[in-house]
Amino acid sequence: MSVLAASSQILWREFHHRDHHHHQQLCASSGNYSFFAGKSGGFWGDFRNREDKKTSKRDMRAEAFWPDLSKPASVEMEPINDCDHLDRILSHAQEISQPILIDWMASWCRKCIYLKPKLEKLAADYDTKIKFYCVDVNKVPQDLVKRGNITIWKDGEMKAEVIGGHKAWIVINEVTEMVKKFV
Repeated sequence: MSVLAASSQILWREFHHRDHHHHQQLCASSGNYSFFAGKSGGFWGDFRNREDKKTSKRDMRAEAFWPDLSKPASVEMEPINDCDHLDRILSHAQEISQPILIDWMASWCRKCIYLKPKLEKLAADYDTKIKFYCVDVNKVPQDLVKRGNITIWKDGEMKAEVIGGHKAWIVINEVTEMVKKFV
């Protein structure tokens, strides 16, 4: 993909007339190539000096990239509020033969709060294959509270669980392996 700009002077200014300290912080350079990556994409440039002469604007080439926007970056987990809601979710999942993941969490738990956005990113990876739900154990009746973990349900039964008290990256790795078994 090529970078579109009003003129080559804009690219020239962006690549060559920046503050060098700022340029070194944001870019990784190697010889004639520079690479810049930001949160929403990035670009790289090819600056070839012809016979050690000053680089002209015509000798410069730049390309940009953006993340895949065809799928969401994260999918918000749907909350489960009561026993009837859980029963409806389980029966619907059983009808369409789709597994579901339930995060039994507490709103005051630091690890639960930190883990939720990571689970929502994982939900985006498996968006059509498995549905992610969350239950705040302090906001629902106690007869609904089945576990204090992350569970996978299939065919109306709990099939597997991961205890969420570890570091987030360990839990996400375990949940990913658990999800792969059931999708």
